[in-house]
Amino acid sequence: MNNNNYLLTSESVSGGHPDKMCDQISDSILDAYLEQDPLSRVACETSITTGLVLVFGEITSKAKVDIKNVVKETIKNIGYDKPGYGFDSESCSILIALDEQSSDISAGVTDSLETRETDSQEVGAGDQGMMIGYATNETKPLMPLPIFLAHELTKEMTNAMKNNTIKYLRPDSKSQVTVEYNSDHAPQRVDTIVISTQHDPDVNNE
Repeated sequence: MNNNNYLLTSESVSGGHPDKMCDQISDSILDAYLEQDPLSRVACETSITTGLVLVFGEITSKAKVDIKNVVKETIKNIGYDKPGYGFDSESCSILIALDEQSSDISAGVTDSLETRETDSQEVGAGDQGMMIGYATNETKPLMPLPIFLAHELTKEMTNAMKNNTIKYLRPDSKSQVTVEYNSDHAPQRVDTIVISTQHDPDVNNE
């Protein structure tokens, strides 16, 4: 590798990875509330371990949502529908610990500084966040090449699992892609690809 070149590595995890499972469950609960009540305020978190889902946070809404059913359907759609997988949508325990949005946060959202000082109808933010990143013309989605390739690989593994193209695959998988860049920050080649996946116990490396 040229001395002025450098390597950039990114990884992607599939929907069956615990982190992604938590995201999808929380997102599905949010969608279910917004479908019934677009003004719902949902600060919903999910934590999981083997055979157990904990849903907690603050929700204020007029909607009536069967949260346990939403959780089960989400897990089933991910692919965890057999006890032998270590997680099963029908047999897992689901604990729910939800309160209404706190009065302090509600006041900051409903009666924000902007609405008090002007005629603006904008609502305030109920939380803060810091994000970093950039768009690039390396790929059509304007994502850096390493993360784009990593996402494509996990997407293909998920498709192969769901349509039974590769029969021994299970829902949890991960990919890691390393790309070499030159001093002008242009990708030159794919240096390394690493793929790991949950699979049936009778599969070997051969």
